[in-house]
Amino acid sequence: MEEKIIWTIKPFHELSGAEVYNILRLRSEVFVVEQQCIFQDMDNLDQSAHHLQAKIGEELVATARILKQGIAFEEASVGRVVSSPRYRKRGIGIALMEKAIQECIRLNGELPIKIGAQLYLKKFYENLGFEQCSDMYLEDNIPHISMIRLK
Repeated sequence: MEEKIIWTIKPFHELSGAEVYNILRLRSEVFVVEQQCIFQDMDNLDQSAHHLQAKIGEELVATARILKQGIAFEEASVGRVVSSPRYRKRGIGIALMEKAIQECIRLNGELPIKIGAQLYLKKFYENLGFEQCSDMYLEDNIPHISMIRLK
């Protein structure tokens, strides 16, 4: 039986306390614990973002944040893209990014979208129309590249 994903997108100020908690918990579970990376996830950009959430039942299974141009980069951006380890290999990551791109365009218009991608996900993002636009750099000791999606 296929589980139905419920999508929501809200600006930060419309998120409930429980929604903020669940977003930060999932990001911590993956970025800090699974990837064993000690870093300051709460970077004061969440308050300027729209937060895309994917839920199955009451469980948050994936999330991303969408920022207008001029906040993280000159371009609009999608970041903090994360899916629950319990729901991987089901296409949720691809669905999350496709939805995030749609929402980014809806919120910002047909502008370029820039991301800071973990290097190992280069092919994943290329399949979604992104192209590498920087050399590799280390962010929190993890190899990253900047990528851009022009349209």
